[in-house]
Amino acid sequence: MPPVVVLVNDLMQTNYRYERIEPIGKNYHPEFHPELTPKEMLGLGVFGGRYMTDCQNEFPTEWFKNAKLSPDFHDPDLNCFGVNASQPLSVWQEKGWIYEEDPRGWFQWYCRYYMGRRCRDDERQIKRWQGMRRHIAQIKNNCLESDLNCRRKQRQALLHWAYDSRKY
Repeated sequence: MPPVVVLVNDLMQTNYRYERIEPIGKNYHPEFHPELTPKEMLGLGVFGGRYMTDCQNEFPTEWFKNAKLSPDFHDPDLNCFGVNASQPLSVWQEKGWIYEEDPRGWFQWYCRYYMGRRCRDDERQIKRWQGMRRHIAQIKNNCLESDLNCRRKQRQALLHWAYDSRKY
């Protein structure tokens, strides 16, 4: 597949370029198995609907047809579990979790990875994604099977990391 060059101009990046070198949704790292696609995540309700409201030109239109978005403010009611499971971007920046090329954080990295970009931050982000598995064990150990009202904040946080917490 020949590389596809993407030019990004949104509120957080100007004239940022990257290449998509893999087919969309294919050829993932062997230890990276997200359970949800970015489109599915946006449709379920993540990040209070505030995420990616100004960068829709970068991604497929169909991702946003049923997305639960709130361009003006973070609205936890739009989240799948109706709770806020996010920390402000400033916290992520303070902790050094933001890769300079993905100023919005993990989900932006995942969207671009899904679209075929590969970059020097892939291994770190995949390790961070793997670290969220501990929350699955906590849900399984503390909740009745399919009790979606149990540990709603943890379930929402797992959705933010492409784990389908509705099945635990």
